[in-house]
Amino acid sequence: MPVAGRRNPAIVRWAGMPVLICALAGACASAGTAPAREVIAPPGTSTLAPYSPAVRSGGLVFLSGQIGLRPGTRELAAGGVAAETEQALENVRTVLAAADLTPADVVKCTVFLADMRDYDAMNAVYARFFDTAPPARSAVGVNGLPLGARVEIECIARDRK
Repeated sequence: MPVAGRRNPAIVRWAGMPVLICALAGACASAGTAPAREVIAPPGTSTLAPYSPAVRSGGLVFLSGQIGLRPGTRELAAGGVAAETEQALENVRTVLAAADLTPADVVKCTVFLADMRDYDAMNAVYARFFDTAPPARSAVGVNGLPLGARVEIECIARDRK
């Protein structure tokens, strides 16, 4: 319950959030101005799905989650979570390359695991992929992933354009 004459800190933080997000992302030149948005897709990738492989906006590139699908198929890499993680990260590399970026440009990743007991195996592969100055990361357990995947990885990268 707010005290008369004092601000409620939660409301002040919430009310300031949109301004902060625009300032951090560099996405808003002025209030009411929509940021530029560009869909990025590796050659041969269909953008007809209800999502884009990546979107460039406001100085950042947002990559959709990648699972361990072998390119050109609807089949997951065989060999368990380590093989799926390796393929998912190679798929991330492919999307980054379409944006003229590399893993060194990634600033944040979120890893979704169908089973948290797979954390160590995923982490070993992830550590090799981001071997220097790894990005910030969250890893969460989920109740299922597309096509029965064991791991999905989404990333945000700084845009060098």
